[in-house]
Amino acid sequence: MRGSQHKKESDNLLQCIGEKLSKSTDLEQRSLGTSDQQVNLIYLKSVSHSATVNRFVISPFFEMKDEKGFEEYIASFPGSKPSHDIKEILELLLGGHVGIFFSDNKVYLFDAVRVEAGSVADAQTEVIVQGPSDSFNESLEVNLNLIRRRYQSSDLKAETTTIGHKSKTKIAIVYDETRIEPEVLKELKKRLDGISVDILQAAAELDKYLSGNKYRLFPTTIVTERPDRAVFNISEGKIVLLVDTTGFAVVLPAVFNDFFTAMDDKLQVLPVGWFLKGIRYLGLILTVLLPSFYVAFTSYNPEVWKVQIALLVAGSRATVPYPSYVEVLIMLLMMEFLTEASLRLPKAIGPTATTVGGLILGTAATEAGLVSNIMIILVSAVAISNFVIPLNMMGFTIRVVKYPFILLATLFGLLGIVLGLVGVIMYLCSLRSFGKPYFKIFGIDRVRITNSQKERENG
Repeated sequence: MRGSQHKKESDNLLQCIGEKLSKSTDLEQRSLGTSDQQVNLIYLKSVSHSATVNRFVISPFFEMKDEKGFEEYIASFPGSKPSHDIKEILELLLGGHVGIFFSDNKVYLFDAVRVEAGSVADAQTEVIVQGPSDSFNESLEVNLNLIRRRYQSSDLKAETTTIGHKSKTKIAIVYDETRIEPEVLKELKKRLDGISVDILQAAAELDKYLSGNKYRLFPTTIVTERPDRAVFNISEGKIVLLVDTTGFAVVLPAVFNDFFTAMDDKLQVLPVGWFLKGIRYLGLILTVLLPSFYVAFTSYNPEVWKVQIALLVAGSRATVPYPSYVEVLIMLLMMEFLTEASLRLPKAIGPTATTVGGLILGTAATEAGLVSNIMIILVSAVAISNFVIPLNMMGFTIRVVKYPFILLATLFGLLGIVLGLVGVIMYLCSLRSFGKPYFKIFGIDRVRITNSQKERENG
């Protein structure tokens, strides 16, 4: 009678832990032995080493064929400890331990932590000065491991779905169920179910299918290779999509301000973080408007400048045989060619070839009188300003946005630039990222405040 009572208590504890860790596709539960002598295992495959579990837990059990002896073996094994505290059990399970439940109500936590260090490379596209340098890789389980090691909470859920009739690509939906908005999760699952493709190979490809509008200009989700960025966004109530066979994750919903936030900002004191973000927004304004302002002030509105500056610009352009907008387009397209060449060339020769090519082209074009000296300075400033944007997705968009402004400045001068700014702001205000206002730069997330209030009340 007492044995059955112990078994019932152990089963209740196991069931409670299973419910806490439900909706996680990396959850593994196993029953060893017969109904009389039964041992239950529970662990997370993404943070526990399966080979260690098979070698030091499962195999010895079947070799001994005795529950009592196996219990003594587990109790004497280094790295195992008994526990009946559900909070402690959950913490250790999320850290990579294996829960072993015996029929006499004994529970042991066996150390089988899986550490992925050798196969994890440093981040290449989102480099920061301080903080973690590791990045996602092509394995879905390794990526889950990188997230769970940083976010050891039973509220973290990982659901799996498959996309691609031919590729059968696994997608893991990772989120904190206490912070996520159910409407966003429901909308995401609806859009995932609506994707019908044969092959899915990249996270950016998934982002394109999720947006629903193939002609949109600005990205509405973040594609990142950094686990620390993914974990930070999960703590903010967002969803992370991990795509098997690719080293990038998709973060949603994303607003405009998210694309100008680097992980370095979280490590700096508050005034320094504000200054760095202000520098990025200033770079955004310069790279978008500087070429169009040059065209407008040179060809339409020279009265805006002082006389000395107007004469300086006119003297610099004295040998240029075509209008200012042609001059701007030639140099900007040359810069685009150099940028693309630096991306496609082998890393060993890419920087050298593009640097030398840029210097030769700039010097030769100036000496030949094809472009002005001021134009060389302006193009360099535009290129440098574009590179201060932390995320490449937004950087590629901004490279395109400046050309419509040049067209408007060519046709209408300064008035065209103002109309273009109004149009872009209206377009940004109309965008939604899974129901969230996209141009919410300084807004406060009401749901996040509600969650923090609930945590304080419960605490």
